[in-house]
Amino acid sequence: MAEPELPPELLIVEDDETFARTLQRSFERRGYRVRVASDPAQLDALLSQRRPTHAVVDLKLGTSSGLPCVQQLHALDPAMPIVVLTGYASIATAVEAIKLGAQHYLVKPSTTDDIEAAFGRTTADPEVAIAARAATPKTREWETINETLAATGFNISETARRLGMHRRTLARKLEKRPVK
Repeated sequence: MAEPELPPELLIVEDDETFARTLQRSFERRGYRVRVASDPAQLDALLSQRRPTHAVVDLKLGTSSGLPCVQQLHALDPAMPIVVLTGYASIATAVEAIKLGAQHYLVKPSTTDDIEAAFGRTTADPEVAIAARAATPKTREWETINETLAATGFNISETARRLGMHRRTLARKLEKRPVK
């Protein structure tokens, strides 16, 4: 007689309790066994108990980055589907997340359907629409700041000059959303 198939084990690493609880309930209704960690320390504790089959990791965990969590999960099981969620999307963090082992990188708000579909996609889609989601003016501004910072070797004065803004204005913007 065949062994009954175990439900998928989902680990959610998310510091927003309300969003984490919503995701947890939604995935539990779909048959997943779900555990939630709100920071890297809780992740370590949960991984010592059981090994997940799937993971959802928020890119920004309070003042920490979720990228080390992605790296740790990928090292634990390179075949594990890992989806990174973020409200702070940038090309640089998307590239790093994929390099560290994430299977997909989704911008918030993303639904359970979006995440589950990302778990199921194992190949890239060369036909994906380039402008599938319009960026907000703030997102465009932030991406331009990041690109210019990188192009100037993170020289704030030169970046401000190239962007046509006062150096102090740029410094204030960077204080609100530091570049990692």
